[in-house]
Amino acid sequence: MIAAKLARIGKFLRGLSVRQVRIVCGLILFSYLISHFLNHALGNISLEALAWGLHYHVLFWQFLPVAIVFYTALLVHGGLGIWALYERRQFRWKAIEPLQLLLGLSIPLLAAAHVIGIRLGHTLFGHDRFYPQVLHGYWATASQRMWLMLSVLIIAWIHGSIGLYFWLRMKTFFRRSAPFLLAAAVLVPTLALLGLYQGGRAVVKESADPQWRAANLSPDKVGTPAQADWLENITGHFMIGYLGLLGLVLVARGIRTLRERRGGMITLSYGNGRTVRVPKGLSVLEASLRHQVPHASVCGGRARCSTCRIRVIGDRTSLPEPSNRESFVLNRVGSASDPAIRLACQLRPEGDLSFFQIFTPQTVATGRGAPSHIGEERYLVSMFVDMRGSTRLAENRLPFDTVFIVNRFLGAVSKAVIECGGQPNQFLGDGQLALFGLATSRETACRQALKAAARISVHVEELNQFLKNDLREPIRFGIGIHAGEVIVGDIGYRDHIVFTALGDAVNVAARLQDMTKSLRCEVIFSDEVRATAGLSIDDLPRQDVEIRGRAGPMSVCIVANADSLATLADDKEPVAA
Repeated sequence: MIAAKLARIGKFLRGLSVRQVRIVCGLILFSYLISHFLNHALGNISLEALAWGLHYHVLFWQFLPVAIVFYTALLVHGGLGIWALYERRQFRWKAIEPLQLLLGLSIPLLAAAHVIGIRLGHTLFGHDRFYPQVLHGYWATASQRMWLMLSVLIIAWIHGSIGLYFWLRMKTFFRRSAPFLLAAAVLVPTLALLGLYQGGRAVVKESADPQWRAANLSPDKVGTPAQADWLENITGHFMIGYLGLLGLVLVARGIRTLRERRGGMITLSYGNGRTVRVPKGLSVLEASLRHQVPHASVCGGRARCSTCRIRVIGDRTSLPEPSNRESFVLNRVGSASDPAIRLACQLRPEGDLSFFQIFTPQTVATGRGAPSHIGEERYLVSMFVDMRGSTRLAENRLPFDTVFIVNRFLGAVSKAVIECGGQPNQFLGDGQLALFGLATSRETACRQALKAAARISVHVEELNQFLKNDLREPIRFGIGIHAGEVIVGDIGYRDHIVFTALGDAVNVAARLQDMTKSLRCEVIFSDEVRATAGLSIDDLPRQDVEIRGRAGPMSVCIVANADSLATLADDKEPVAA
């Protein structure tokens, strides 16, 4: 039991990427920023509302476990930003990625005086600087700092919003939620800045009262001139150190460039006659971007998808070993066992390399002027259906007769899929891939797939009755169903482009369908589908099976007769067509 848990933890850690760590840390920091902005917005009501909001803001974020998480995220996110300045050679999204990096690196410089003056002043000297003291200092004593504070707020918000966009743009709900997210991205900082303006005006007005000044501007609250000078010296040293660190990173980039040039150039051959010469150290995807060679990469080179995969031609002994992250992604798509398959965004060859791209980059519209689907991360239910015994069926029949029967079978399957709200996607010989969840929730999609499996049984039985005089034995079938995150988009070349799904969930569904042969059943679906559909553990027999390409066993439900799923599906929420 302990060994299994440790194995799962190890698998999870191997699957982590630097980008995922940066996203988690960024979400923590952006949550703090939202809390702070909403607090500022209370200034549109009154100074008392500002003080009330600040009380709960501090109560939460200075709670010791939360504070530890927050400051850890701050240090890690900042460190990864500096690492990104050194590591990143090419920017896929052109202006927006370097803009985000530049804004992020400028935040420590702009926020240093404010953070050191408040947090370090409180820790070292016991200052109680809250909204009255801070707003008076910015609006009455040193008004130039007001513009600095407003600038850092806007820059931090833009930086975080760009990061959220990069993270959410491939999510299922993003297209529907984008208008609301944009409205929030504009409304929240606007209200916050207006709140600071109103609060500043109120503080300047009240500061004319000597009693107010005595109560709010005493040395125990704002500090002495000597303490202020000491804090300013700390701020100055921090800024010098930070700028020096950035300078060292830039020098390191220059040294790396010189070493790469002295290390020699290598030739990358794309298998279509195109070759480029690049310095050693670049990834294959970075080389493609540098020389403007179209290269599929839905996630932008972050090892979140596998669309940049290449197949290496010729000798592979000189290639570096895949990183943990690359191995994890290749294992998820079932390509880890083939050493010729690599991720272009992770492979940094040290010598000449010949390869071809597995997924052709989308450069044209998909037929009759329809817009192309560049790729999107979705949670879908994949169903593979295969006709049994088609080889024996064709032995003593004319080819046209065989095609007729296979087409009637695929028609019966497609009819059931469409009736239950799914979409027939690909026809593979005498089999079919159907997708559920393109326009519904994941719970509904899982129930639709199970309902479709039951209806396929009904329609195939009707087909058997119709063809009973022409068939030596009834048509049989096998169905595999699995759900999970996949990449959906247009795959193919020129006039042969189809909209389909790629990912581990699709591969697993195909292997579960193939497993119905050895287990002598009609349907196998994963425990993920069962749980999401809301079926009880006791509803169906479950079994752990080994799936090729996956590290551990998978729990699945085995159904001997597909029509028995009709009762289970009907017990749940009605399936929407």
